[in-house]
Amino acid sequence: MKFDDDIHNYYERLVADRVEELELDKQYEQEFLADLCCLVLNQLPPRYIRHEVDMAFFLPPSKRLDMEMQVHKAITEALEFLKNRKRDESI
Repeated sequence: MKFDDDIHNYYERLVADRVEELELDKQYEQEFLADLCCLVLNQLPPRYIRHEVDMAFFLPPSKRLDMEMQVHKAITEALEFLKNRKRDESI
């Protein structure tokens, strides 16, 4: 069985949106951002969808807000972890 190319984790979009909001792509290199996104997504539960419209239609606003808050927290924690690791490596 081949999975459809459209299947993806909805949290990927939320993480990408937050990274853009924070303009992290202007502050960090791609390799750092890739590590950051992996750490963030591994902290969040997977939520697989085929089409973004599916989530917009079926997701109550309160759940969407909760998911966004989870993303904010996960990004904050992952940034702190990576910054501490980078600082420890430079000592």
